[in-house]
Amino acid sequence: MQFEVIANERNLQGTSASRRLRRAGMVPGIVYGGEAAPTVIETNHNDLLLKMKKEAFHASIVTLNVDGKKQQVLLRDYQMHAYKQQILHIDFQRVDATHELHVKVPLHFLNEEIAPGVKLNGGLVNHVMTELDIQCLAADLPEFIEVDLAALNVGDSIHVSQLVLPTGVKVVTHTTEDGVVVGVVSKGGATEATEGEAAAE
Repeated sequence: MQFEVIANERNLQGTSASRRLRRAGMVPGIVYGGEAAPTVIETNHNDLLLKMKKEAFHASIVTLNVDGKKQQVLLRDYQMHAYKQQILHIDFQRVDATHELHVKVPLHFLNEEIAPGVKLNGGLVNHVMTELDIQCLAADLPEFIEVDLAALNVGDSIHVSQLVLPTGVKVVTHTTEDGVVVGVVSKGGATEATEGEAAAE
């Protein structure tokens, strides 16, 4: 999915200037990274909010058009109002096609309803992870990674090492453990492995 954000460079900075921008329906932000200096920007709030409601926007290369000059960026951070549907600030990072990105992408779970542990044995799907930390070049960045549950029975689980990753994508691991991504548990909430551990103790 292709996204383009239209923005303008802003000259006025500070709390009062940002407050005036928000009252005018704009969002203050910043673009950083690469060899160029950071640039402070402003963009239309409602247009940005609509884009941010799409899951793919958070894990896609975005075309940022600042005063007619286009650059490739990645959404890095944003701040929301405590209780309003209002974006207070947004950060974009410039993307270099020759350097790998480190980003989180969402997981899409397939065939939950037909998994034997769910359909035949009344088990429940337990989502341990909903996103994955990956590293890849901008051209290889996936919008999401699929996790197929079609073969899972009660007590079965899928670990990070079992995921089928797109070409050029590597998992970024912060521990030596092969983390569980998803599993099927009995309605009591305990997998066979968990029950076995309890019995051993």
